[in-house]
Amino acid sequence: MDFLKILRSFEDFVFEAVSWLIFYPLTLWRIVRHPLRTLDYSDAEQGQEGEARYDDAISPPLVLLATLVLANMVGVALHQPPPAGGGALLHAIAASPQNLVLFRSLIFSLIPLTAAVSLVRRRGERLSRESVRAPFYAQCYLTTPFAGIVSLAGIFLQQAPGPHPAALAAMGLGLAWFLGAQMAWYRRKLSIGWGAAAYLAVRGLFLASLIMIGVFIPVAYI
Repeated sequence: MDFLKILRSFEDFVFEAVSWLIFYPLTLWRIVRHPLRTLDYSDAEQGQEGEARYDDAISPPLVLLATLVLANMVGVALHQPPPAGGGALLHAIAASPQNLVLFRSLIFSLIPLTAAVSLVRRRGERLSRESVRAPFYAQCYLTTPFAGIVSLAGIFLQQAPGPHPAALAAMGLGLAWFLGAQMAWYRRKLSIGWGAAAYLAVRGLFLASLIMIGVFIPVAYI
């Protein structure tokens, strides 16, 4: 009986791993091409139960994590140099691919968390795990392409001294896409104008960046 359970678990693992070859690029394409439609899809899927949830896509946090894993694999393949200077904790994180992916995931997750909290507060709702969950999941979708572009561009910027116009241009395009989609999301969710939506989008990314810096500085020098 135990052996059969192991076989069934292995069967599920193989199917899930292979299915990612289809649903990961499909999910990423949907996010880039139709960001608002994908965010609405994520909100709708929050009402599903069990295995029916995100049945035709990869769940938002997992898409974000997988994208950062792929970016980290590119860094390893290109022999990304370890950070110069810094403390023992930073070097311990950079020395392990698993630790580095986990740290980057936590850092980039601050962007959807900040946006979700902002939306809940602007709506006048009680701040709780349940009220934040749906917008956080949706924002993980929106953050994924931006996080992937920033991570890859950062890797290429570290490869050699001097400017890298292509990497900088990619970061600029990724930022413009993210802020544009974020503005449209705030405008739809809060029924506000473009000016107010732009303010919320820029402020949210700025606050998330400040928190990132606040987290990174102690890590860098401990």
